Amino acid sequence: MNRKKTRKIMVGNVPVGGDSPITVQSMINTVTKDIESTVKQIKELEDAGCHIIRAAINDLEDAKAIKKIKKEIKIPFIADIQFDYRLAIAAVENGADCLRINPGNIGSKEKVMEVVKSCRERKVPIRIGVNSGSIKKEFLEKYNGVNADSMVYSALEQVRLLEDMGHEDIKISLKASSVRLTIEAYEKISEMVNYPLHLGVTEAGPVWRGTIKSAVGIGTLLAKGIGDTIRVSLTGNPVEEVKVGREILKSLGLLNEGVEIISCPTCGRTKIKLIDMVEEVEKRLKSIDKPLKVAIMGCAVNGPGEAREADVGIAGGQGEGLIFKKGQIIKKVKEEYLIDELMKEIEEMDK
Repeated sequence: MNRKKTRKIMVGNVPVGGDSPITVQSMINTVTKDIESTVKQIKELEDAGCHIIRAAINDLEDAKAIKKIKKEIKIPFIADIQFDYRLAIAAVENGADCLRINPGNIGSKEKVMEVVKSCRERKVPIRIGVNSGSIKKEFLEKYNGVNADSMVYSALEQVRLLEDMGHEDIKISLKASSVRLTIEAYEKISEMVNYPLHLGVTEAGPVWRGTIKSAVGIGTLLAKGIGDTIRVSLTGNPVEEVKVGREILKSLGLLNEGVEIISCPTCGRTKIKLIDMVEEVEKRLKSIDKPLKVAIMGCAVNGPGEAREADVGIAGGQGEGLIFKKGQIIKKVKEEYLIDELMKEIEEMDK
């Protein structure tokens, strides 16, 4: 992959764009002013590997809560603002590391200028978020409805507005619930601007369907070298968004954190309880953050043969199995002890 090198901005202490690692974002579903619940969920997301968090700021109490929330969390905090420019300013004053706004619905140029002034004083970037449901009417009419052109040029109008006000700490998102439209819009704007791009398929749906749509849409763009930060939008626990986002990056070799599990789909050659073993190993490996590739294979055909590149793994047999490292068999173990022996090897490698 030949990744496009975009302008680098800082979201708190996390770089986005340029040659920075691609980051995983999520959005909390708690009421922001409920500080206890909000902090609890953000910490769960931090533990899952989230790099940047976003929250809806619906009133002044939400904005004021940012200051207290920031004292309890480790990752940067993005304030998501709709319609009220005063909330955007209050969020920045209370420590938001970035704003997500659509300048077109904030109000007059004077109001947008007030927001920009506040951001410039504190070096806070702005994400211009346009999705297929928030395109200005004039662009819908000019480009004959919702399509890549109407999305891109609607976003570009907002970009130019901020640029004219002297603010270039910008990132852009162009999300649609259609995977194809999402890909087309991002491809088009990537050729036209050098700002970092926030990727996502909006309203992707429940976890199972949304994971597939997000993996196809986000994965396609990343494989083309497009994108600097991602958010998987799922109807469910936001921890699932982070898990899916990280796996998308790992599958493309763009994230080298935590354990990657390789396992075969099982077939008539499988004589061990492979599915149960994979689930158990996955649970036990949650606390290990070292980049390791672990293979759980049902037979000697798949392991260590097809899983030769794994750091360590299991190849099942009849009531027993083999433990192998880097393609080399190191011991034969009874089935009931396979997981324990595997974990011993992993713990030695993790020291």
